[in-house]
Amino acid sequence: MNINIFTRIALIMGAVAAVSLPASAQTTKKISATKASDNGIIYSLPSTALKVTVEVEKVVKQPGDFARYARKYLNLNPVMTPSTQYNLKSVTLNAEGVTVDNEERYMVQFKNGTTPYMILTADNIPLGINVDEESVTATVAANPIPTAVAPQPTILQQPVARQVVTEEMIQAQSTAKRAELAAAKIYELRQSRNDIISGDADNMPSDGKAMQLALDNLAAQEAALTAMFAGTEQHSTEVRTFTIIPEDDDSRTIVCRISATRGIVDDTDLSGDPLWVDVKVVSRGQLPLAESGEVRKFPKGGLAYRIPGNASVDVIYMDNVVCSLQLPMAQLGTVFGVEPGMFVDKKAPAYARFDPTTGSIIELGAR
Repeated sequence: MNINIFTRIALIMGAVAAVSLPASAQTTKKISATKASDNGIIYSLPSTALKVTVEVEKVVKQPGDFARYARKYLNLNPVMTPSTQYNLKSVTLNAEGVTVDNEERYMVQFKNGTTPYMILTADNIPLGINVDEESVTATVAANPIPTAVAPQPTILQQPVARQVVTEEMIQAQSTAKRAELAAAKIYELRQSRNDIISGDADNMPSDGKAMQLALDNLAAQEAALTAMFAGTEQHSTEVRTFTIIPEDDDSRTIVCRISATRGIVDDTDLSGDPLWVDVKVVSRGQLPLAESGEVRKFPKGGLAYRIPGNASVDVIYMDNVVCSLQLPMAQLGTVFGVEPGMFVDKKAPAYARFDPTTGSIIELGAR
């Protein structure tokens, strides 16, 4: 399906930093209605963006120097050829409010001599009106995103790999002889471990802590020698987040592609399999009705807010749904308003709190 069914797809490059809390925070600002601003406040109602975080695992396999002798001496199935393999590990879906253009800018005007104020995000999305700045937040509850994991040195890239190479192995004239000596050393290490555990070692460790240290050292040496036969696997993860702003209808697009040999690649790179985002309309926001059953009219000079619709979002990879989310979406809604006079009532001025993802009112009351 044509990817133009989405207004845009923006790629946020690079690995995602560690997040300790499932939230995404923004800075806020307090704007007051003053004579200088004609007693008005300008703000923007957001569109709902989807943030798709893709995590792939990279596995690098390298054969050991003695791979050809792994079956003979250790009865192992070794890595025989170098390889790099990428696999999809997880997909995380979140939503956030974004300002797309100037069409969703509004101005609410208040009576002269009053001083109502709004709390806005840095993008002028409303968070609250007549509420303390400390009591509102631009933090949107979100599903926690994974952190990229760098590759760690394999056992053969650590100092112990050099320490286990004996003088005899260095002096051996052939790989076959070195493999034989390495295998003999492995069985020697295993015997030493058994002797310590059974208490038959000539030089037993002095206490439990010393025993554990000795056993750990023997295990590391055996692992290094075994890797010379079996080979190594090095695991790491790559994490990238894509931001998509859906249109106001059912739609499907490719977020990116995942290549088995290159990881996350561009949506046009046919070396990878596509990761789709499928958006389906569940319901659309409806204007409120009067007691007569007729649609209520937008109040004159009203404070505009959004009545959102709802959407079902599926992420599809290799014909499988790997992640789903049901969420309110601004693009599927409609704009209505409340009387601005209620916010300047001298006896009980009203307050409101807004959802920064959709621009809807989530709380409205009197102070």
